[in-house]
Amino acid sequence: MANYFNIGKLSAVYGTDGEFILRHSLGKRTALKDVAAVFIEERKDSFLPYFVQHAKAKDAEHLYIKLEGIDTREAARNLLQKGVYLEEADFKTQASGSAPLSLLGYKVEDSVEGALGVIEEIIEMPHQVLARVTYKEKEMLLPLNEQTLLKVDKKNQLVRLELPEGLLDIYLG
Repeated sequence: MANYFNIGKLSAVYGTDGEFILRHSLGKRTALKDVAAVFIEERKDSFLPYFVQHAKAKDAEHLYIKLEGIDTREAARNLLQKGVYLEEADFKTQASGSAPLSLLGYKVEDSVEGALGVIEEIIEMPHQVLARVTYKEKEMLLPLNEQTLLKVDKKNQLVRLELPEGLLDIYLG
């Protein structure tokens, strides 16, 4: 099975011919050059491919995108607020190296606990970036900020953290 990486969501319909505004977290202006298809999560863990007719950068967080088979404003409304995903190969070429989203798939180590798992999702909030990691069969949200981030080793795809004392205990009981 292919690995899919969430890049954002379809935030608005643009125009009358089924075009969307895609809000993304790729960390740079992009027109999804050389991306043939995006995947939309219509149901949990069910990704349907939609072929890109054209895409144009709006700004660093948004782009205009037209998907094959979506030709009316009404058809586009059915996909609003749905998550948009790229396959791993496309994701790696599109994401900025400095974007938090580029850490997807990296292993996480804590300075005390050691290996914790792999970053499955990056959640960007206004004043906080969180990494979702599954450790000992528990889902954890780990803060990625100046206080916790010790090192990002891009070559070995490893993130070293110094988590606040007691944070892991909250998740592990």
